[in-house]
Amino acid sequence: MAAQSESRQPKSSLLHSRLGQRVIEHLTAYLFLFPALLIIFTFGLFPIAFAFFVSLHRWRRFPEAYTGLDNYVQALGNFTYVLFFWLAFGAVVYAGYTLRRTWQANRQFPRAWLSLLPGLANAAATVLFLNWFFKVLPAILDVPRRIPRSETRSRARFIREFLNSFTFPDVSKAADQMLLGIGFAVVLSLIFTALIRTKHTDRTLIRVSMAMFFLLAAGYIVNLTLTEINATFEAARASGGNLPIWSQTLLISLGAALLLAAYYLWQRAQHSVDDHRFLLLSGAAIILLVGGFLLVVEIPRAFAGMDANLRRAFWITVMYVIGTVPVELGLGLVLAYLLFYNRTGKSFFRIVYFLPYITPFAATAVVFTTLFSNKPDSPANHLLNLVGIPDQKWLLEPTPINVLLFGKGVPGWLQGPSLALLVIMVWSTWTYVGYDTVIFLAGLGNVPTELYEAARIDGANGWRLFRHITLPLLSPTTFFLSLVAIIGTFQAFTQIWIMRNPASRTSVDTVGVRIFDIINRAQPEYGYGAGMAIVLFAVILVITIIQNRFVGRRVFYG
Repeated sequence: MAAQSESRQPKSSLLHSRLGQRVIEHLTAYLFLFPALLIIFTFGLFPIAFAFFVSLHRWRRFPEAYTGLDNYVQALGNFTYVLFFWLAFGAVVYAGYTLRRTWQANRQFPRAWLSLLPGLANAAATVLFLNWFFKVLPAILDVPRRIPRSETRSRARFIREFLNSFTFPDVSKAADQMLLGIGFAVVLSLIFTALIRTKHTDRTLIRVSMAMFFLLAAGYIVNLTLTEINATFEAARASGGNLPIWSQTLLISLGAALLLAAYYLWQRAQHSVDDHRFLLLSGAAIILLVGGFLLVVEIPRAFAGMDANLRRAFWITVMYVIGTVPVELGLGLVLAYLLFYNRTGKSFFRIVYFLPYITPFAATAVVFTTLFSNKPDSPANHLLNLVGIPDQKWLLEPTPINVLLFGKGVPGWLQGPSLALLVIMVWSTWTYVGYDTVIFLAGLGNVPTELYEAARIDGANGWRLFRHITLPLLSPTTFFLSLVAIIGTFQAFTQIWIMRNPASRTSVDTVGVRIFDIINRAQPEYGYGAGMAIVLFAVILVITIIQNRFVGRRVFYG
């Protein structure tokens, strides 16, 4: 009986062990996450990485020679080297910050430092995968050019040449290195999870792997930057010139450090209760602020070699943002406030204000083109004639509006948007103000009415109710709308492209329009266009981070 009972007991196996069950749980979780991770990689990370890869090459119809940072230098001048230097420095700082938080979260586990080795292996495996991917990708994209025009192009011929792309010597070598790196990383990760069995083991390994990846990325960026600087120095020395790259990098970096120190001291001064300490910290902050600005003035000199068309496109984009976002948010808030307290016909007016947002841009562009036609009988010119102002060209006018008003004595750096751009601003504001109104109405609906009743009992009037109750409680909605509006206007293309006219020349060309022109010309420069797109992405990212860092802290969530 004992022997029979022993035979009925389940045999122990790796899958039934604690480690096996843990592996199965992790694999199941990652299988559920795989579709979301695939979407994020395909539509989020891959386009950015591919654009950066293209920007490092001479790329017309097909991938050509590797050019390094030449496209960025063409776009930004010597400021490229400063930018990539700070990018590498930021990657190192972020990696150190991530490691520091990881060690603080694992103080009770003294062997957590063992995650450095598998983390480095995971980061190296990721780099090897990217190396293989961006070696095989140009080979795949080059398939149409490798098929002679004399041959009949069939699906079988294309598939055969596509598969041959994976057998190129450099691609095969990169694939072998990738597989070896992935296998080594998996083994080390399994050993680490077997030795450190805590509920934070996986999170620790992921964070350390990310930190190691950022360190490797920083090393690549530093190597790329130094290589380009040395090549630039050699070219300048051969032509008998001299480049102040290192001095500009040092001065601008020191100026940025002083500005950050000034901000830190000012924050400390605001929280100081001692008057003498407040005056001391405030004075030190002002001194550092002035010193930082005196050193940061080196930035315009570093931008001296910047593409003039790109600089003008960025300035036009900034004017477009300043001229539309505050007006859209202000009008949207006012209209929402009026509609919220005016119950009669509220649903009807919601639809009316929201219609421009859902109406096709092409249809509304035709309407605005007719309203602001340069013909004497256009509605806009009729209104101007009523007040004694002569007819205007509107969308055909590239002259800045303040030059039209005050003459040609206005300095170049004070010249505002052109009249053509102003018309596009009006159209954009009219289009998006209904969307802001509807979102503000939703935010007003979440404000508790008890607060208004209590404030009225205390004698608050309408303005105080709006200032001290409505605005603070609407700050999450305002923050969301401002964030989306600024990102959208920096990416503005469709509305400007539709109403753009050759007569207004480049006075309405934002960065998005400029990038499209470069990649849509007869001889497209995809590498340079990708470099400009990466620069625009970096600007939007920095602005978004600043908004979240400084404005997001002042949002009141109740």
